[in-house]
Amino acid sequence: MTETAAVDETSPALVLAIDTSLSAVSACVSHVGEPAPIAFESMAMARGHAEALVPLIDRVVSQIDGGFAALTRVAVTIGPGSFTGIRVGVAAARAIGLACKIPVVGVSTLSALAAPAIASGFRPTIVAAIDAHHGNVYVQSFSVDGGTQLGATILSVKEAIRAVGQGPIRLVGSGATMLAIEAWSLGINAEIDEKSMTPDIAFVARLGLLADPVRALPRPFYIRPPDAKPQTNGVIARVE
Repeated sequence: MTETAAVDETSPALVLAIDTSLSAVSACVSHVGEPAPIAFESMAMARGHAEALVPLIDRVVSQIDGGFAALTRVAVTIGPGSFTGIRVGVAAARAIGLACKIPVVGVSTLSALAAPAIASGFRPTIVAAIDAHHGNVYVQSFSVDGGTQLGATILSVKEAIRAVGQGPIRLVGSGATMLAIEAWSLGINAEIDEKSMTPDIAFVARLGLLADPVRALPRPFYIRPPDAKPQTNGVIARVE
């Protein structure tokens, strides 16, 4: 994973982690050095991220002493994933950071998906894949120490399996099943981690605590441009 250490672990750091990049709205507050969040909540949903996020964050932060004033950092997943979800999460994270005068860091969705498998010590290759539709996946592969083997990109399912090597591999994310079927057809040893279809918000927090605010900027990471195009019908031409 690409995030680099930048936190003094002796400090009383409290990170608010936010994820709206895929089919869930999640938030948690974690203390540096603690494996489990102090408070968390997650709601599975395909739509409605914008309406659900702020009330969910309020409920989570209200569970910690000092509320928003106690936070020292915000971490947010920046994609790839849902264009709308990413924008909602990043906007909320930036707003909280500005209001609380604390740094905001971006965490790759693919890194967050792979983090639990990396932490478990699975060898040798972890492949994070998100269904990008039309037979494509957003994909990135990692070694057991978290180093990137295949950088984040969008490929067809066939291209992705050929790019990640001969296996064995552990597949995580919503594109895992598609890649597994292709891998099995080629005789490649592939295992699906069905618990890692969306990012574990606790690991988003852990990555956020390690991230360098100078490098891990809270900017949407789309890989490809949005499918939606601005409407032009009915636009009145400007008169110069």
